[in-house]
Amino acid sequence: MQKLNFPSYSFRFKNSENKVSIFDDIRKKFIILNAEEWVRQHTIQFLLQEKSYPKSHLNVEKIVKLNDLTKRYDIVVFQPNGELFLLVECKATNVKITQETFDQIARYNLKLKAKYLMVTNGLNHYFCQMDFENEKYIFLPELPSFSSH
Repeated sequence: MQKLNFPSYSFRFKNSENKVSIFDDIRKKFIILNAEEWVRQHTIQFLLQEKSYPKSHLNVEKIVKLNDLTKRYDIVVFQPNGELFLLVECKATNVKITQETFDQIARYNLKLKAKYLMVTNGLNHYFCQMDFENEKYIFLPELPSFSSH
């Protein structure tokens, strides 16, 4: 798999039926490895190891209902009180991050109401803080550590 713009992390892999799977620490199971999953697993490790977010506060690949549409978010981080702290959208490395990508995560966040957003394709990472009052997001140089809010 492609080298990403994250620190190096060690992962558990398994091969079966000519498919490679990677172990997801949050879902506690092996997931078929594709380009987007590779980015998602690096992002999870980044949040756990670099930002010290507690594993018990992360949730991965769950369904969210938007009007009559069923969508899936990639990663969320909850605060101890149950409110959403961070919503993460992961894309494969060959997917350019565009305004459309930000529009997608902003639509999800209208319902989820996370304080922070992260969009990554593994090579480029974007961090935003929500300004709900003015219905916009403010780009940040990095995500706050979990303990700093």
